[in-house]
Amino acid sequence: MSSSTAEAELNEDERAGLELIRESGGIHQSDFWKELEISSRKGSRIVESLVEKELVDREETIYKGHNTYFISPTARDLDFRLLMAGDMLSPFVGEEEIDPNSDAFSQWIMNLAYEE
Repeated sequence: MSSSTAEAELNEDERAGLELIRESGGIHQSDFWKELEISSRKGSRIVESLVEKELVDREETIYKGHNTYFISPTARDLDFRLLMAGDMLSPFVGEEEIDPNSDAFSQWIMNLAYEE
């Protein structure tokens, strides 16, 4: 099933949950249901449905000393075009210290300018 077909079949709660996960870039399941102001049981059902429809990924983790899951958008939902300028990847990807005066950054910005 394609993601657009799966999304069309979502109920209102599932749609709100998917939107929260996408906007946050990922969220712990223990926070997910609190953010949506629903019960943990209902939150678990929503997440299970979204995982089943392959709209989100769920990974077991420990958060604040408790076992939970980290829910993230599937990779196909991520828009990597924002990191690109033409065929150049942003020079900041993977860098811990960023130098906005670097030649790589200047070239990347110039490529962005020429795209428009």
